[in-house]
Amino acid sequence: MGGAIARGLCKGTIIAPTDVVLSNRSAAKLDAIRSEHPAVAVTCNNREAARDAHMIILAVKPWLIKEVIDEIQPTREQVVVSVAAGIDFASLDAMLPQRGNTIFRLIPNTAISLQESLTLISSHNATAEQEQFMLDIFNEMGMAMLIPESQMSAATSMTSSGIAYALKYIQAAMQAGVELGIYPHDAMKMVAQSMKGAAELILQKDTHPSVEIDKVCTPRGYTIKGINTLESHGFTTAIIEAIKSSCS
Repeated sequence: MGGAIARGLCKGTIIAPTDVVLSNRSAAKLDAIRSEHPAVAVTCNNREAARDAHMIILAVKPWLIKEVIDEIQPTREQVVVSVAAGIDFASLDAMLPQRGNTIFRLIPNTAISLQESLTLISSHNATAEQEQFMLDIFNEMGMAMLIPESQMSAATSMTSSGIAYALKYIQAAMQAGVELGIYPHDAMKMVAQSMKGAAELILQKDTHPSVEIDKVCTPRGYTIKGINTLESHGFTTAIIEAIKSSCS
């Protein structure tokens, strides 16, 4: 995820690649990004990377957060951005050398690599200007939403985990297509483009799924039979329960 964010920053217009410093234990991963964006600085030394930074993005696993913070020792003037799911502001603030830093929690999804992420942002001790700056940065990588921390877990289930549920539908629909005689690669494209089209109807028209479903379901038609079959097999309940179960 850290690499995807770095690539997104370099492709954006707000932060110059020359202002990006990347740190990773793997020199090979750093070299891969540097080959795409030669202007970025790279190092295997976290403390060196963070020393003069205005903003520090901690794109590490939750169990590594404290170790990295202890290593880099952020100053109170540095903005700290955590991509670690499940680590709340109270915990992050307690890990920092001094209390009172501006802290953001950031949850993108894997589509950020294509600049098509839905990125969740929560803030702590941030000004309106700092919040808008974060929104501007991550809106260039798809869509960003500023939400209260209290909603972060539920929203993560719908977006970061939710992309996997959408992909699972694509996979299942592909399997049906193959059984009905469609070649797998063709089936994948058909279903993926249909999913993309459905998403764009909602995003561009600001409509409701039920309205768009009704437009497709003609009386005694094939689509309403399929919808009713989905419901008879618990499709809606399965989606709701999946999202609820993945909410930490």
